[in-house]
Amino acid sequence: MNTKQTKKLIQEGDFVAEVDVELLITEDEWSPYLSVADAYKLDDVREALRQGDLSRAGRWARVFKLMPVAV
Repeated sequence: MNTKQTKKLIQEGDFVAEVDVELLITEDEWSPYLSVADAYKLDDVREALRQGDLSRAGRWARVFKLMPVAV
């Protein structure tokens, strides 16, 4: 089994979180996939963003605020 570091983006409202996760690469047809711990981390970040708890989301991710651009 090999692993690959990547980033996942989660958007909730006006915020986007960039979360570092590790993909597990195997020979089966389900590959690549996340570990259970990384899947829970994504869920925790998503829930923190929904509740507006940016400091909690910031423990596991880089958090950005989206702003509209007038064109």
